[in-house]
Amino acid sequence: MTNISRQPAFIYTYAYNDAERSLCHLEMRSFFGIDTELKILKSHIKIDPNRSPFMKGRLEILADGDGVEEIIAQAPAFGTEEETNKVIFLKINDRQGTDKIENKERLQIERAIGSEMQGDFDLHNPDQLFAIVPFGGRWYFGTYTKSEPIWFHHMKKPKEYSTALSTRVARAVANIAVPHPEGIRAIDPCCGIGTVLVEALSMGIDIVGRDINPLVCVGSRENIAYFGLTGDVQKGAIEDITETYDVAIIDLPYNLYTHASWDEQFEILKHARRIAKKVVIVTIESMDERLNSVGFQIIDRCVTKKQLFSREIVVCQ
Repeated sequence: MTNISRQPAFIYTYAYNDAERSLCHLEMRSFFGIDTELKILKSHIKIDPNRSPFMKGRLEILADGDGVEEIIAQAPAFGTEEETNKVIFLKINDRQGTDKIENKERLQIERAIGSEMQGDFDLHNPDQLFAIVPFGGRWYFGTYTKSEPIWFHHMKKPKEYSTALSTRVARAVANIAVPHPEGIRAIDPCCGIGTVLVEALSMGIDIVGRDINPLVCVGSRENIAYFGLTGDVQKGAIEDITETYDVAIIDLPYNLYTHASWDEQFEILKHARRIAKKVVIVTIESMDERLNSVGFQIIDRCVTKKQLFSREIVVCQ
């Protein structure tokens, strides 16, 4: 049975490698409350696919049906005479193995739908992009938004720091901390050269930065301005913060010269709990007992790896 969807619904497709799986799944759970091994997910929650470093794109469902024929029958209702369009078959779907739809059939389906739609078909520069995908035993059709790797453009900064998070990981961490930014105030009280700040600000997250090192504060401001963003970065220790926030992101300080002692970590964690309702902690060592000792409850977590180096990302309340 064909159904023109009434309640907005979306299908998201993903691409990630084994080392990124845990991080991607935590980001999925933060956005949607669920994760999946299928790399395709359906939800009524609308997320800009440019936010995630793992999303390939988003299909906004306009129609669904038991078979392709039902979608083709509805195709004349879509598109306009004033705009050109293109239909793509999403290769990321749950039809694998013997059920996999090969390239020749995918092209035939694209042409069959496109030829029935209003407006001209343009393969190279369409005004509107549509997509079709099989998922969960049904077929879904709608407008398609490709993800742009905005995080990739942030890789080259004026100021670099050897142990800073990669822009890809920093973007995912910002999403885990603030999946739905409206009305949320965030702080990065150990912001370093601002890798998380740049990603968060570029997604419209209301976040401020603090750091005890005046040189990295200058570097953080320079990096933010370099990408045309506006952000508040002030020199100061976390214990001096008097305002409260909805969420804090803390990449615990470490490297050859500035590895924080347990006493220093305890102070950071204690004050993080004081200033924020929710705290996302990035650490190179497991610290469940330490988090419990300052009254945190761990609600989710993941591990992200790069070669032999791994970080744990812990979501606390």
